[in-house]
Amino acid sequence: MRTLSLRVVVTFSITFIATAVAMFLISGHIARNTVGQFFEGSMTLELQQASRAYETGGAQSVAHYLAETDEALKGTRFLTDAKGRDLVSGEDRSAMMATGFNSIGMPKRRNGQFIIVKASGDGRYRLVVVAPPPLGFSRFIPYFLLLGLAIVLLGWELSARIVSPLRRVAETVNRFGRGDLSARVQCDRRDEIGVLARAFNSMAGRIETLLTAERRLLQDVSHELRSPLARLSFAAELMSDTASSQATGRVRREIERLSQLVGSLLEMTSAEGDPSSRKTRRVSIVELVREIAEDCKVESAVRNVQIDMQVHSKVFVDGDPELLRRAIENVLRNAIRFAPADSSVSVQLEENAENVTLKVRDFGSGVPEEMLGRIFDPFFRVEESRDGATGGVGLGLSIARRAVLLHHGSLTAENADPGLQVNVTIPVSGPGAIN
Repeated sequence: MRTLSLRVVVTFSITFIATAVAMFLISGHIARNTVGQFFEGSMTLELQQASRAYETGGAQSVAHYLAETDEALKGTRFLTDAKGRDLVSGEDRSAMMATGFNSIGMPKRRNGQFIIVKASGDGRYRLVVVAPPPLGFSRFIPYFLLLGLAIVLLGWELSARIVSPLRRVAETVNRFGRGDLSARVQCDRRDEIGVLARAFNSMAGRIETLLTAERRLLQDVSHELRSPLARLSFAAELMSDTASSQATGRVRREIERLSQLVGSLLEMTSAEGDPSSRKTRRVSIVELVREIAEDCKVESAVRNVQIDMQVHSKVFVDGDPELLRRAIENVLRNAIRFAPADSSVSVQLEENAENVTLKVRDFGSGVPEEMLGRIFDPFFRVEESRDGATGGVGLGLSIARRAVLLHHGSLTAENADPGLQVNVTIPVSGPGAIN
């Protein structure tokens, strides 16, 4: 069952049915031990009185006794001999002899009437009682229906009291997961649901404090770095006349790289703090990858690395074009940075009905298996990469992962033997023609 409300109602209904069956079985046991005994004792007394009346006063006397008894008690009574001949009217009533009690201790029915036969101790007489049943099952149907309706309504009310607070908790969790760090569950219950709500609120408060502090730190650091970077850029311009062009170019490239890193941090922090500020639109993933590859050709040419493009698709994704660009560009530049000279970087695009996956692979030495899960952590760098020629500051893949997660995608890495393959998976918004 897909809903807890329906599950509660069905559980109550099954419980009701099981209870009704149990009550029916218990009633049968009671009937066999009490009702049957009552009929047995009552008919024994009536049979004794009727046989005594017949023996002392004949047919007229027993007829008078049976008439008085029928008037006092429901039903019609007959006194017969052992063969079933009526001792008052002489009629043959042997067809009524094959009766008795059913499995729950109630008399068996014939033509809607109870027929009960009691034999005397010496076997000479039979007392036959024909009486309407005191209670019919059909008379209980309206009560069972009302009881069943009450069970359903009570079950629905109980499920509402359980499910509604859980739905509010789920909605709050979803809001919190979408970036609304102020989302809290409004619940003053004292039961387990209230404990769950308070535990979530406490956890959300701690997470909000930690994330707010982290974002504030990133923003402060990024803002503080912009001023010295601007001054360094100005100083590099002044150095152009006195220093070698190669040194000046290197300084400019480093300044530009740091400026881009600061811009990425500021943009990512802003997008995570306020998801509504993101500029989302449909993006052709193929066109975006091709543009990024074109921008990276200068860097790949310097390292003599060929970009092998195998991207053919007409899918679109819904997202922020700039954040997606930064994510894919960081992954591709990272692959170029660690690809051996005179090698290539493979860029492939695969798609299905739900996602599109960009696979970027270099043919370098790869990453130790125990470090694969950490390469997306901020400031993490594999030991072998810590040199001035290739090593970054360890934020490129971290920024890429944060950008992909903002688009409800995933970023994974695996050793391709040789090399490292990074997979960028993003949900598809739908097919469409590419201009």
